[in-house]
This record gives sequence, structure tokens and C-alpha cells, in this order.
Amino acid sequence: MSRRTKSQYLHEYFKSWVKLYKVGAIRDVTLQKYWVTYRKIKGLAPTLMMKDLNRQTYQKLLNDYAVNHERQTVMDFHHQVKAAILDAYDDGIIKHDPTRRAIIKGKDPKKKKTKFLSEFELKLLIKELELGDKPSIDWLVLLIAKTGLRFAEALGVTPDDFDFEEQTLSVTKTWNYKDKNGGFQPTKNKSSVRKIQLDWKLCMQFSGLIRNLPANKPIFVTKRIYNSTVNFFLEKKCKHAGVPVISVHGLRHTHASLLLYAGVSTASVAKRLGHADMTTTQSTYIHIIEELENQDNDKIMRHLAAL
Repeated sequence: MSRRTKSQYLHEYFKSWVKLYKVGAIRDVTLQKYWVTYRKIKGLAPTLMMKDLNRQTYQKLLNDYAVNHERQTVMDFHHQVKAAILDAYDDGIIKHDPTRRAIIKGKDPKKKKTKFLSEFELKLLIKELELGDKPSIDWLVLLIAKTGLRFAEALGVTPDDFDFEEQTLSVTKTWNYKDKNGGFQPTKNKSSVRKIQLDWKLCMQFSGLIRNLPANKPIFVTKRIYNSTVNFFLEKKCKHAGVPVISVHGLRHTHASLLLYAGVSTASVAKRLGHADMTTTQSTYIHIIEELENQDNDKIMRHLAAL
């Protein structure tokens, strides 16, 4: 334990910690969140030193951050900073854990936008799509709605990924749409590498669409494409169809919710979405799962009463 480490500012220690433990170990998009946290620490507590870290100074940091952020965002900030501080505690740089029993505050959450559409609403939206003979945002929306792909996964799809005989789509990569230079990059996690079963109609549609396209180049990327551009496009289509406005990620939620309502098991939905485990699926769609459980309980009681 060096005096230098003890006399470091918290933001200096956090920066060094990110470079040592996170750079090269996590995806760039996740790494950027750590750098945002670093800048927030430096801005809110530029003179807070490691030797002065205690429950009071740490709580003040959280409170200051909470002034302009919702509680969940404060919780995310806390988890990142806490991870670094606990390593400092384990290494003997600080004598006590200042994050113990920290209180998470924050602004009331904004009214949440609609996350997904019903089956009827999705059919109305699909009717609004202009499915021409060339790849377009309309085709991208259809593909995500019918497969539950993440936005970056859908952008990374190439003609070679389709197997029309087996009626599957292989997900092995994503497209780095956040970088101006683009390029393929790995999937979110190992579980995201998967084969998605396709319906016969989608196979017929895409077999014609991609027939003359380069086999190993992304279907939907001819120039830089932004998530916000697709969301704006989708907003117009939703309004024209007279359905709630959802985001492109909302198409993924729509896909999952329709499968759950159709009686598809949580395990199968988790595998199709590329979730690391069923816990992610269960926590994301807990309201739907609880609703279905209540319906199952009614069926059970009716069945038992008839015995």
C-alpha cells in the first residue's frame, strides 16, 4: 500500500482501476459507461481523496449525483463506483468499506413509454411497411419484429446468415453502428450466438430480397445508420397505423411478449432472444409472466373443482 495510492483523488483511482480491470475485458459500449462515471466523479467530487473516503463522503457523492438523475441511474452509478472502491478495500488502500448501507436516492422516474405492441397493433404496423424489392428500414423493422433481434444484431445480418432450407438465421456478430467507421464486432455475450427459427413467409420474402446481394456484407448498412433515425421512422409508422409509439428496441419487447402470451416457455424465449439466462427474461417480462400465472391458477382451480 503506497502513500501515493492513499493520496490519490477518488477520480484518479477510479480511472486507473478502469484501465487496469476493464479496458480490453469488456465491450466498448460498456466501457464508455465507465468513462462517463469517471467524468461524473471528477465533476462532482474533484478534491475527494481516497484517504478521506468514508460513509459520509461517499453518501454525499451519491446524493449530489441523485439531484439530476433518476433512482435507477443512481443505482447504476453506485454499482460501478462501489466495484472500484471494494477493490481498494480488499487491497488495503482504505481501511473501511464506505459503500456499506449506502442510501440510493434520485428523482421520480419519468412516465415510461409503451414498451411493446399487442398482436393486433403489430399487424397494423406491419401493414404500414413499404416492402419494396431493395433492403430498407421497412425490411429492417419487419426482421426485428419477427425475430426479436437486437438493433446491432439486425444490422450485422448478411445474406450468408440465412439458411432457407433449415429456415434459420444465424446470429454470430453485430454491427458497430455507434462508431463512424462501423464494422463487425462480437455479440453481446456467448448466449447471443444462436440460430433463430424463421417462419416460412419471412423466408420467402428474404430469399427474394437478398438474392443478388454480396454474401458477406451487411444487408441494411450502405452508409452510417443511427438508432435515432430508425426510431424516428418507426414513430411515423406507428402514428400512421394508429398504434402506440414504440422504439426499435420495443420491437424486440413486442416479439418476446407475443411469444409469452402464445404460451411459449420462458426458457425458449430466453434462448431465442439470446439472453444469458432465464433470470434476465423473467425480470424483463415479470408483469407478463405474473399475468399468465394468474390465468394458469384460474385454469387449475376450474380443473380441480370439476373433479
